[in-house]
Amino acid sequence: MTERELARRARHRLAVLRHAEEVSGKIAATCRYYAISRQCFYTWCRRYEAEGLDGLKDRSSAPHHTPHATAGDVVEKILWLRRQYRFGRRRSQCICSATTTWRSARPASGGS
Repeated sequence: MTERELARRARHRLAVLRHAEEVSGKIAATCRYYAISRQCFYTWCRRYEAEGLDGLKDRSSAPHHTPHATAGDVVEKILWLRRQYRFGRRRSQCICSATTTWRSARPASGGS
């Protein structure tokens, strides 16, 4: 998503907040009109009060950390075996499971 689209969404959210203040005066009616939950409205309101317009921009939903991720040296070994010896998923199972092998090879092959 481009910066322009993020700014447009933030302005729309600000318009929703202003609608509740100036036009309807009722948060429930505004939320029904814009088809958003009140929890979402209050989240936007809290972020706007704390951070201003930047607080209304979309945020990443990616996890901050993945404690069960495969270790980097294991991923490197899998990729090295696949490149060097043309090991497939089954032959790489001597190191780890087939699923782990497949997931490790995905970013290296350009998959999504």
